[in-house]
Amino acid sequence: MQKYPSLVVFLILVLGGGLLIGYATLPGAWYAALAKPSFNPPNWVFGPVWSVLYMLIAITGWRTWQRQSAGTSMRIWTSQLVLNFLWSPTFFGAKLIGPALIVILLLLASILLFIIHVWKRDRLSGLLFVPYGAWVAFATLLNAAILQLN
Repeated sequence: MQKYPSLVVFLILVLGGGLLIGYATLPGAWYAALAKPSFNPPNWVFGPVWSVLYMLIAITGWRTWQRQSAGTSMRIWTSQLVLNFLWSPTFFGAKLIGPALIVILLLLASILLFIIHVWKRDRLSGLLFVPYGAWVAFATLLNAAILQLN
């Protein structure tokens, strides 16, 4: 029971941070005016998907921290979170589609590295990152398509 307050901290950090950054960098008129590929989802999809993913990211971070708070897995997890939180300000805030593509490619690589790194030691954490990796792979494709179209 004593370990669960730290889970709350992870949920607040990740979900709260993600929602705060999302609110601070709302797409707005600039994004609406961009040419988008036919597979671009409706805007209302992004909030619920990211909310669920942020909960999975938080749980995974908490599990990783519980196992070894200063190990390689935790450093990889922290790196992906920094890259995740950097993407929206780069894409929506600074309106830099190309640099945002670089950020999201690095994010995808860090997610895959995390999954590979924890797979044998903590399969559940690896599995919790699979939907996140799949969504970020899709978002990478979407970012690349928007860059190409604009």
